[in-house]
Amino acid sequence: MAAILAKKLGMTQLFLEDGRVERVTVLEAGPCPVTGIRTLDRDGYEAVQLAFGAVKEKHLSKPELGHLKKADAPPLKHVVEFRDEAGELTVGDTVTVEAFEVGQVVKVAGKAKGKGFQGTIKRHNFSAGPKSHGSHNVRAPGSIGASATPSRVFKGIRGPGQMGGGRVTQKGLTIVELIPGQNLMLVRGSVPGPKGGTVEVRTDG
Repeated sequence: MAAILAKKLGMTQLFLEDGRVERVTVLEAGPCPVTGIRTLDRDGYEAVQLAFGAVKEKHLSKPELGHLKKADAPPLKHVVEFRDEAGELTVGDTVTVEAFEVGQVVKVAGKAKGKGFQGTIKRHNFSAGPKSHGSHNVRAPGSIGASATPSRVFKGIRGPGQMGGGRVTQKGLTIVELIPGQNLMLVRGSVPGPKGGTVEVRTDG
């Protein structure tokens, strides 16, 4: 098992030796200093705490800076715990892309792009109504319940509302290439979030 924090740089394509083209997402993964170890005896669970994302000292509080200083880590913006990933790591160690291997299957979690308040066609893939001959139901959702019975709208009816912006985990992504010298990890497919967003990478299974 392995875990690391990374920044999404964007997508590109990679030509393999056999001529195939892979659509990959480029992640700048680590290096992530270990800033804490949670143990079953002391904390009630096992986890490793990693930090990532260089930032100026003025953007962190004194407690945050003190916590990082105990691990001899520079000012870093993101601190995340990974359950059951501690292994043989200790405070002060550094996790890099070398903890992963080409061909490994990973899952990537991050905050999805927010789409704002959207209607049912975009949010739930509803079909549009007729667009001619005086139609007044072009993008309306249609009937959402009967009037007499039950005289109300059932909970869970798909309707307009906030779309995106939540935590999303994309599973089953394969590592196509690792470039340790540049801390780069190339994974097949797309991962959640915008360019420049921070994501969590774990081995899947």
